[in-house]
Amino acid sequence: MDLQIIKRNGEPEYAVLSWESYQALLKAAGVREPLAEPAKDLQPSAPAQEHPGLDQLRSLRENKGLALETLARTVGISPSYLGMIETGERLPDLAIRRSLAWELGIAGWREAS
Repeated sequence: MDLQIIKRNGEPEYAVLSWESYQALLKAAGVREPLAEPAKDLQPSAPAQEHPGLDQLRSLRENKGLALETLARTVGISPSYLGMIETGERLPDLAIRRSLAWELGIAGWREAS
C-alpha cells in the first residue's frame, strides 16, 4: 500500500493513500456502497499566484532560515515536490497548504481549494 504521512510538529496529522487502497479499506471495513471514483477531468489549472503568498513561498522559507529539505520533511512531503510548489509547477492541496502555513506562520493559505 502506497501511503504518505503528513506531519505537524513531528506528529502524524494526515495519511494520503491511493484511490485503490482507499477503496480496499472501505471494502475491508464493510462499507457496502463505496464512493464513486473522483472526476478524472478535475485537475487544478489555476496558477499558484491565485493563492495568497504561494508565489513567495521560497522567500518566506529562506527568511525563516529553513532549508528546502528541512521544511519539506517537516511538512511530510519530498524536497523535490516542495521545489515544484515553489516554482509553480505544482499546486499543493489543502492539507499541504495548511502544513506549510503552520510551519511558516502564514494564515492566508488555510482557505479551501
